[in-house]
Amino acid sequence: MADRLMAEGLTFRQGDLRDPAAWASVASLLADIFGIDVTPLDQMGGPDPSSMAFSWFAADGQLAANLSAFALPMMIDGRTVNAAGLQSGAVRPEFRTRGLFRDVTEKALDWCDAQGFEAVLLYTEKPALYEQHGFAILPQSRFVAEATTTGQTTPQVHPLNLRKSDDLTLVTKMLATRKPVSGRFAVARQNEMFLLNALLSENVRLGYLKPHDAIIVWRDAMDGSFELLDIVAPEIPRLDDILETLGKSLSRLVIDFPPDLLGCDFTATPDNDPLVLMMRSALVPFPEAAIRLPEMAHF
Repeated sequence: MADRLMAEGLTFRQGDLRDPAAWASVASLLADIFGIDVTPLDQMGGPDPSSMAFSWFAADGQLAANLSAFALPMMIDGRTVNAAGLQSGAVRPEFRTRGLFRDVTEKALDWCDAQGFEAVLLYTEKPALYEQHGFAILPQSRFVAEATTTGQTTPQVHPLNLRKSDDLTLVTKMLATRKPVSGRFAVARQNEMFLLNALLSENVRLGYLKPHDAIIVWRDAMDGSFELLDIVAPEIPRLDDILETLGKSLSRLVIDFPPDLLGCDFTATPDNDPLVLMMRSALVPFPEAAIRLPEMAHF
């Protein structure tokens, strides 16, 4: 296949995304195909330094097809897993049906295997594209938790704005020493996507809870409901303590990750979102209980 593609004037390149030219090409492709602007990462330390891009370029130098792999350490059923993630997969319309995406997928997976990753994860709305490569859907759930707090009159939360240098420094520092938000299923490290998602996600709020040395990410919905999206802390506080410090009086709330470390009762219901999480692994069993990867960890 590679010989045929090169005969058509295409050139394959495998490159570290710390290279400015490679990063600019991928950013341009994502903006053109999906309307996603990843360039805010340029002001927050740049892309994940572990990222490796597998790319086919057209004769005019334009990036025609790409898939990137990156290190994604995970906590799965109480065990730290040396996993990788795949992202930034796209083919420009004029280059589709030539086998480009299949080729970059095979190259990326061969690289992941050679690096010794125990599992590979990805998000997609087209799972059939990846089932042929050994991926299977990881069913996700939504969690509703029970709280017993009555709130307190004066919240003890410092609002954070990632566009302010002091706040960005604090968040970056705490991301480097965070504990996985769940012992059941969570990222162990994914700083760059947390920062980008916090900027791009709608109505997301970040606050530092000094009494617990914790950064809380949440959303107040239009219907008055409260959604806890993520926690960045060296130790995960109890849910009631979080709500008391935020000054929230709630009996029920939605949590965007398995609440097994929050010291609360909760129920899980299947999530029917067309965007599914998939995993490929011959070494890591699929999680036994209900799981969810929070919005701040999406890639």
